[in-house]
Amino acid sequence: MLNLRDLDPRRGLAAVAVAAAVLLAGCAGSEETVAAAASSVPGTHTAPRTVPAGMGSGQPDAKFPRTVKHFLGATTLDTAPTRVVVISTGQADVLLTLGVVPAGSTRGDGAETIPQYLKNAFPSYAKQLAAVVDVGSRTDPDVESVANLDPDLIVLNAAGKDAKSMYAALSAIAPTVATQGTGLYWKQDFLLVADALGKTQQAQGILDAFHRDAEALGAALTAKPTVSFLRLNGDRLRVFGVPSFAGSIAEDAGLARPRSQGFAETSQDISTEQLDLGDGDWIFYGVQGGPAKAAALTGMPLWPTLTAVAGGTAIAVDDDVFYLTPAQPRPAACSRPSVSTCAARSLNFL
Repeated sequence: MLNLRDLDPRRGLAAVAVAAAVLLAGCAGSEETVAAAASSVPGTHTAPRTVPAGMGSGQPDAKFPRTVKHFLGATTLDTAPTRVVVISTGQADVLLTLGVVPAGSTRGDGAETIPQYLKNAFPSYAKQLAAVVDVGSRTDPDVESVANLDPDLIVLNAAGKDAKSMYAALSAIAPTVATQGTGLYWKQDFLLVADALGKTQQAQGILDAFHRDAEALGAALTAKPTVSFLRLNGDRLRVFGVPSFAGSIAEDAGLARPRSQGFAETSQDISTEQLDLGDGDWIFYGVQGGPAKAAALTGMPLWPTLTAVAGGTAIAVDDDVFYLTPAQPRPAACSRPSVSTCAARSLNFL
């Protein structure tokens, strides 16, 4: 299984994009494509590259006090945070990318408090990561456990939970900053959390490097193959569009998508009889549960008929990294990217 996290963690965000690009180099493209997307139009990008107007603090790095305007209000931080609790699990990736180990974190359903991919990406933090306190479910955190950690910053996103009630309860404990959530908004959310840490310029530098790497990747391709993003979790089979974490990274690299994936939604459910809608010159597929569950997808009757499968260009990827990374809701409504690997790698996905 291809594991994009094997790349240098400080290049994480671009890892997926770069890995895909390397794999795709020299591969012939299909005529049935949609534009490599909005990135082909100067200054236009599906995934926002800046925080929304009126949000953030406007302060330079390391300057405190600072008041950060965010998706659920405005929060003042008197000093640089050192004890941060993560409520939306993907944001642990954001913190680690910026050199901050969380004091506590929630966990996704059936997941570890700190996912294995983060342990692999940040081996120098092994001891500190082992000490991160479990504060419950990402949708129903244990408020008392959070309070016991005496945090000086709490971060969450507004997607997939009763965000207003949660924000009120958490704000009574410590300064709390809320991002938007969902994979499409990973860049703006990365910058917003960075602002709360007093590391906006550092984060911008990471994103700038990612964008340069992604553009260089696209420019280096001698052909323009199509890339497809396919995921199976439980009995739900989906293809992902441009407005998704992986899709936004492919767009940054100028990679084309099959015409069947030119829809405007984050993802589109398909039946096993429609598996051909997930085809492309290259397929990057994830299965929740990993290799042990992969046969649920690769054993489908139509799987051998796909162009990428027949051509040996259907690549198994780490489902957690590609489809459950920092900013998106988990299972029922998931699709997420990881910013640490993501931020440095810039392509947490592709």
